[in-house]
Amino acid sequence: MIIPIAIFLAVPAFAQDESEELAKKLANPVAPLISVRIDYNYDSDIGPTDSGDRWSITTKTVIPFSLNENWNLISRTIISYVEQEDIRPGLGKQSGLSNMQESLFFSPKEPINGFILAIGPVLTFPTASDDLLGSEKWTAGPTGLVLKRQGKWTYGMLAQHVWDYAGSSDRAYVSSSLLQPFVSFTTKTATTFTLQTEAVYKWNTEKWSVPINAAVSQVLKIGPQLIQLKLGARYWADSPESGPEGWGIKAGLVFLFPKK
Repeated sequence: MIIPIAIFLAVPAFAQDESEELAKKLANPVAPLISVRIDYNYDSDIGPTDSGDRWSITTKTVIPFSLNENWNLISRTIISYVEQEDIRPGLGKQSGLSNMQESLFFSPKEPINGFILAIGPVLTFPTASDDLLGSEKWTAGPTGLVLKRQGKWTYGMLAQHVWDYAGSSDRAYVSSSLLQPFVSFTTKTATTFTLQTEAVYKWNTEKWSVPINAAVSQVLKIGPQLIQLKLGARYWADSPESGPEGWGIKAGLVFLFPKK
């Protein structure tokens, strides 16, 4: 992490006003801005004996399409590579792809009463390369976003719910809700401080997973390429009996491709 942190501290962003505006847009998970986000996450104390750990590298690719003068269609594709070990006694180590998720958000180009809104379907595909890295189910459901920007503050919520409709009959059915409230503050130098959670409730087990995430990020320009660097931590406020506990690590890199 030494090199990314050094860049984070030493390299100035480009035009201040433009970089601040980009940082504010990135506080929106489905901003109408072409971006490729690469997130690193690490968690520990997993499993019945608290001896397991897991790390993942997740890419989130956002591509907006203009449908007409009033509406955008925003595609958000999530793919993760996961490596985990000793999450259950005797199972050893697994690594590979987990399930892929695709969301399509229909969003008005202009805020409605000051709120940015988006709604659409979310689909999950059983692309996991190991049985323990995915549900082996095809799922679908609704997803939506409501967001408000006030000066340097951005706050809102992303939510979704999915049910399985096909897949392995040997695996438990899927009925899962995600609630992702967030608040962020962006400075004139395009530094953003974010606090959020990605609370998941699984209706089949009646269990919550609630990580509290805090991070600081910075928009920079290195050569011709615009990027955002992120570094943060999370604390598991609640998780199933065999889920992660305590503190975890978050880091990220976003490649930005704003319209000229």
